[in-house]
Amino acid sequence: MTGFAELWQVGDAVTRSVALLLLLMSVSAWVVILWKGWLLARARRSIARAVPAFWSAANLEEGRAALQNFDQDDVVLPLLDAATASAASNTLEASGRRESRLTRRLRDALHAVLQRLQFGQVLLASIGSVAPFVGLFGTVWGIYHALVTMTAGGSLSIEKIAGPVGEALIMTAAGLAVAIPAVLAYNIFGKRIGVCEAELEGFAHDLREMLDSTEATQ
Repeated sequence: MTGFAELWQVGDAVTRSVALLLLLMSVSAWVVILWKGWLLARARRSIARAVPAFWSAANLEEGRAALQNFDQDDVVLPLLDAATASAASNTLEASGRRESRLTRRLRDALHAVLQRLQFGQVLLASIGSVAPFVGLFGTVWGIYHALVTMTAGGSLSIEKIAGPVGEALIMTAAGLAVAIPAVLAYNIFGKRIGVCEAELEGFAHDLREMLDSTEATQ
């Protein structure tokens, strides 16, 4: 922290801008990490409780009530709503086969849920890939600024160069400190989203098969 404070004091506008950008990236990444960790934990818990409760119900009405009780984050219920919604007459949606309409509605509902679960992944990936280069740029600029300042003040020596160069290297360390949590969180959340996606796809497939069978028997 002392080296960073000294670098802030002796740095120019570019150095300070890089430091502020890294700080903004770090705050943004941790906000998304904490929020997505909470969201995905609730979503996985909702799926684990709501899906078995739905299939344990005696009919669709009781199944919907079970989803409303257990699916607090609305990750499963939108699929049932899409599957049981009625299409408006005299529209292209109502003109196709019932099986095709059902598949399209379930697909659109599934994509909407997954888009909500994936929100923030692009930000984490961007921060994880850009932050090291931002830190490296801050290091290079800090070294250049220190050398220019020392050159204007007289002769150079290894003792005079070592301090400013060491302080400038803090920017590279800061860039890595920002990037590493973002990359790890991106990979962990990607795996959890994949698990949720597989479970929701399975539920959508089973729901479609059930509704097709119900329609065939009527």
